[in-house]
Amino acid sequence: MFQETYQTYLTAIEAYLDALFLSETPAPYHELQEAMRYSLLSGGKRIRPVLTAAFAQLFGGAWEKAVPFGCALELVHTYSLIHDDLPCMDDDDLRRGKPTCHKVYGETLAVLAGDALQPEAFAILAAAEGMSAEQRLDAVAVLSRAAGADGMVAGQVLDTQGLEQDEEGLRLMVSLKTGAMICAAAELGCVAANASPEQRQAAITYAREIGLAFQIRDDMLDVIADQAEFGKPIGSDREEGKITFVDVLGLAGCEQAVKDCTAAAKAAIASYPNSEFLLELADHLADRRK
Repeated sequence: MFQETYQTYLTAIEAYLDALFLSETPAPYHELQEAMRYSLLSGGKRIRPVLTAAFAQLFGGAWEKAVPFGCALELVHTYSLIHDDLPCMDDDDLRRGKPTCHKVYGETLAVLAGDALQPEAFAILAAAEGMSAEQRLDAVAVLSRAAGADGMVAGQVLDTQGLEQDEEGLRLMVSLKTGAMICAAAELGCVAANASPEQRQAAITYAREIGLAFQIRDDMLDVIADQAEFGKPIGSDREEGKITFVDVLGLAGCEQAVKDCTAAAKAAIASYPNSEFLLELADHLADRRK
């Protein structure tokens, strides 16, 4: 049942994303849309828009109407990945098993593709069908807060500075760089469903904990995964001199931390009827291999 539900969400999400940026544009900048679509449609688990749809459904909303909200966030997430891979950032050649955007289109167009995806995301939120003006405005506030100078970008600054030398510092960086956007994905589902403040807080707690578990697991996979399966270079964090959760906790400590975060995430929503999908999702992410 879990896989069937995930696939139902995923099919709707992929169809929505695949319909974007297909308009006829003048030849001089048509390649911009190609670069945007190249990264946006390069695969991935779509965890964030799936969370949006799942929380909308959990709290009584029509999950189909929440898909644009989740896809808008996925555009921002994609822009962040394009920029994260640039030579001035992580300088990665592979993303999801394919050459990164700047390797295919060059650094300048990759930067601009990321730049373009961000405002397009907010245009989607502003025009989302089936949502009230208040819901659209709330969605804009949620995503801008998560993606901005006190959210994802702040986390990226901390990551590039490489000043995190202990667990506390790593947790702060992750809460901003990764966690803020995962929390926003869950919160956007709440916005779509007109969830109560209590429901919204439960969603944020769940998302915060799986976001931390996701990053700890990611640090583990950077050491133990198979590169062909993982889809990006193994050991790149160590080569760049970054301190990771594996460095401060060890693999066994990381394994326990992932279990603890997953348990906390599940506890936040377990009392709500029909939460089975999200409970299984937490376990699925904790055990992932890519």
